[in-house]
Amino acid sequence: MKTLVIVESPTKAKTITKFLSKDFVVESSFGHVRDLPASQMGVNTEDGSFEPKYVVARKKAPTVKKLKELAKKSDEIIFATDEDREGEAISWHLAQLLGIEPSEAKRIAFHEITKHAIDEALKNPRAIDQKLVDAQQARRILDRLVGYELSPLLWKKVAKGLSAGRVQSVAVRLVVEREREIRAFVPQEYWSVEGLFMEHETRSMEQTITANLFAIGEKKLDKLDLKTKEEVDKILADLKNAEYKIADIKKTESKRTPPPPFTTSTLQQASNQKLGYSAKQTMRLAQQLYEGVELGAGGPVGLITYMRTDAVNLSEKFLTEARDFVQKNFGDKYSLPKPRFYQNKSKGAQEAHEAIRPTDASRTPESVAPHLDPQQLKLYTLIWKRAVATQMAEAKLDKTTIDITSPKSKVYSPSSTYTFRANGQTVAFDGWLKLYPESVKEETLPDLTIDEPMDCRELKPEQHFTEPPARYSDATLVKIMEEYGIGRPSTYAPTIATIEDRGYVERDENKKLKPSDIAFVVNDLLVENFTNIVDYQFTAEMEETLDKIAEGAAEWRPMIKNFYEPFHESIVEKSAELKKSATVGMRELGHDPKTNLPIFVRLGRFGPYAQLGEGGGDDKPRFAPFRPGQTLDAITLEEATKLFTLPRDLGLNETNENITVSTGRYGPYVKCGEKFYSLKNIDPFEITLEQALTVIKEKNEAEANKIIKTFPGSEIQILHGRYGPYITDGKKNGRIPKDTEPSSLELARCEEILANAKEKRPRRSKTKK
Repeated sequence: MKTLVIVESPTKAKTITKFLSKDFVVESSFGHVRDLPASQMGVNTEDGSFEPKYVVARKKAPTVKKLKELAKKSDEIIFATDEDREGEAISWHLAQLLGIEPSEAKRIAFHEITKHAIDEALKNPRAIDQKLVDAQQARRILDRLVGYELSPLLWKKVAKGLSAGRVQSVAVRLVVEREREIRAFVPQEYWSVEGLFMEHETRSMEQTITANLFAIGEKKLDKLDLKTKEEVDKILADLKNAEYKIADIKKTESKRTPPPPFTTSTLQQASNQKLGYSAKQTMRLAQQLYEGVELGAGGPVGLITYMRTDAVNLSEKFLTEARDFVQKNFGDKYSLPKPRFYQNKSKGAQEAHEAIRPTDASRTPESVAPHLDPQQLKLYTLIWKRAVATQMAEAKLDKTTIDITSPKSKVYSPSSTYTFRANGQTVAFDGWLKLYPESVKEETLPDLTIDEPMDCRELKPEQHFTEPPARYSDATLVKIMEEYGIGRPSTYAPTIATIEDRGYVERDENKKLKPSDIAFVVNDLLVENFTNIVDYQFTAEMEETLDKIAEGAAEWRPMIKNFYEPFHESIVEKSAELKKSATVGMRELGHDPKTNLPIFVRLGRFGPYAQLGEGGGDDKPRFAPFRPGQTLDAITLEEATKLFTLPRDLGLNETNENITVSTGRYGPYVKCGEKFYSLKNIDPFEITLEQALTVIKEKNEAEANKIIKTFPGSEIQILHGRYGPYITDGKKNGRIPKDTEPSSLELARCEEILANAKEKRPRRSKTKK
């Protein structure tokens, strides 16, 4: 009797195979086998049924054919895809294609790929959960309706190639609004006063205390209370030759509990903060660790549990393993008398039922290090330490606060005293911090007594300025999306990857997310005209409704209908109403000093540009692309005017050919005669004739050195290439036979090689979708 087990990944199939007998055949579907068609909407909006039309993509046909053949030869079929909504939908589609009623299908689910988990799942098969399938279908249909109706409107009203999405557009709004906060931010000046004190008796520099001015009289100083140097100078004058003493000493013990084990969002945040990995990179590595990694002769082993989850629960098996490991390796004082449990704070937790943890607590990072690549090892170490640390004793910190006061103030009021405060902290017992260190700033203060006199060695005033909010990183964007209820664990990483791939955001020098000009324009259009699509509360409520569908508390068709009908009406209305000039961020900056023509800035298909003149009649307007770093919101009339100084004549070369500099679609260039020379790292607005001649000379020399051999009367050449010498006639490239000296080849042999060569592929456009 043969049993066919279908999973969605070949690596997962390989890992599971080793746990099963020869009566089982484990095969991969390579992800989704059916989806909505790529070339049409694929959702019936005409009769209100919103019935989806699923198709098997051409590249999936061989996989489906193979699965059908294996199904015919099998006595039993088991669907073993991932346990979340996406995995449930894959099993449902497979059942449909194989002619199996989903309610009668055998479905197993597990959150780790271990022998114990697989055996337990096989003992407890269930039917395909239609509620989870409906929730996935509803999300897919919603996203298709938004994308297929809203994106074409953006093509017509803004620029071709743009896209909009139900979750991605909200993520773009978050990034755009943060950037506007940064641009609108006005720094505020404030001051602090730091005192360096030492014991009056010892006057030992080893016993110095650094304390900050904390209060004047009963008034505690807030961050911005000291606004000017004049205020600080008055305080310093007031404290000249002052005497000081210890006014108060407070000692407390605090305890720090380890953070909960990772969920998808907290793993993405910690991985970004500690390892510098993007959300997409983190999920790719986590998938590899989950599906199985070769650990020597034993074959692939699943190292972590399922990585798409918002639960913080840990299995009894792991709790026992972790406790045994801690006792054995750290001793009784680091272990817990009973397991520590965490409360799930995530609303609508639905992806999986356990946190991300190692499948075996005793499998330390050191034991698997020889078998993992550096990136996999770093992520596994992070997951392993975080999970095991949850079952370790609390860390204990000793905190000390010392207040040092001066005599009565002469400036503020006779009854006021100046209070300087010093804070000290030491780790009394490291507990879980021994395994999973987090920054604890330790500062030891000397033992002092109340009323003990102190000497002030120095008072240091320091000027500060408030700083704008930081741009979002992957970590902080995932965190705010989770807080707002936008998306779910399975969508955080794809959403960030999508808005980056489609040119709405780019990475700044610190890998933070910076919105492009197109992001501002599209966001403003959506906020003004399609409020619900980018409304945080509305999007969160949609996610909650999807959760209810997954729980069986709501139906998917009414939910789609309630959304689609007003949305479609808005699309029809705005398509007729909106004018392109109003949607591309077009604004007039002023008039060109030389021509007195108006200068506009606006967004185009290839980015923002300036326009000189309005056109009309025989007067065509001139256009100039922005320089790197210039934005629609911030560009000035002077900066825009300078854009029209290109093309610019630089002068003549030694053969009296005119040399000009300009910029085009692919960047700045110098032109000499009919030849173009790309400019790299030279500002086209500042380049001199001498610099241009150097660029031309170096390029010509490089071209000359590229030629190995030419043939009179023939277009065939032998050239040096990026990957070694090759033969070309401009249409085809031919490889030079191994161990052949390129310069020894004759024309007839080159023609023979080119005759057997493939045609050159056309160059792909680098324009983002």
